[in-house]
Amino acid sequence: MIEPMSVEGYDVLVEEFKFLLEVEKPKVAEEKLIAAACGDRSENADYHAAKEKLRFIERRLFYLNSMIQKSQIIDPATLPHARVSFGSSVTIVNLETDEEESYTLCGVLESEPENGLISIHSPLARALIGKEEEDEFTIQLPHAKKKYEILKIEYKNIFSLKKNIRTKVDFSFH
Repeated sequence: MIEPMSVEGYDVLVEEFKFLLEVEKPKVAEEKLIAAACGDRSENADYHAAKEKLRFIERRLFYLNSMIQKSQIIDPATLPHARVSFGSSVTIVNLETDEEESYTLCGVLESEPENGLISIHSPLARALIGKEEEDEFTIQLPHAKKKYEILKIEYKNIFSLKKNIRTKVDFSFH
């Protein structure tokens, strides 16, 4: 499956991949060698810890590589947002309760549902795609159906809305 993501999202993905491959993996491999030189490996906690870290790094590298290969880089700033599309910030109103909600459609690795950034693959995002302002739609939830109207569609930079941007400190395995 193709994974749409913003330019910034792709850059963070590649940065983490390179950091793990070029910095973290060699560092942990060296820790493993030093621990292995200390004698009996069967009771060597440092050796086993380093070996486990390497396994985590390898799994994460495999996952990141897969995401990089599947990625479709989209610059939402270049898209028209007359209709809901990737990168659109959408304000909707629940027609039963008159409660307003705002969401921005983004890639799965960029999503922060608690901050209104929802994956393009989520049921709500799929229901919104292609809709225009004043369109009404219904979404089936596990125990009920909810009916909404789109009040506003606009563009806001995804990364300006994120609260949890990963950095090199977050990439390392402690």
